[in-house]
Amino acid sequence: MAKAITSSDFDAVVTGSDKPVLVDFWAPWCGPCRALGPVIDQISQEMADRLDVYKCNVDEEADLATQFRIVSIPTLILFKGGKPVHTIVGSMPKPALVAELEANL
Repeated sequence: MAKAITSSDFDAVVTGSDKPVLVDFWAPWCGPCRALGPVIDQISQEMADRLDVYKCNVDEEADLATQFRIVSIPTLILFKGGKPVHTIVGSMPKPALVAELEANL
């Protein structure tokens, strides 16, 4: 299951990871976010050896949403070495999401 991330631990988690980090920017009122949630949890388990996965609630962490210019949710950002390397906006089927991640790992 994907873990929650906050502004207070964001830098340590993202820059401190020896693996790429996927952050799912979402909100509980967002239908596509809720639909994508189980897929994100599956990916966090299935790719745990190669990828750390976190969820960031944009309502609770508005400063992070602003910092990364999140204007539409769900938005997924893949970080490598603490830097964003790929952004996915919107919901998509699991096979398509896995393929996007694989191509950018």
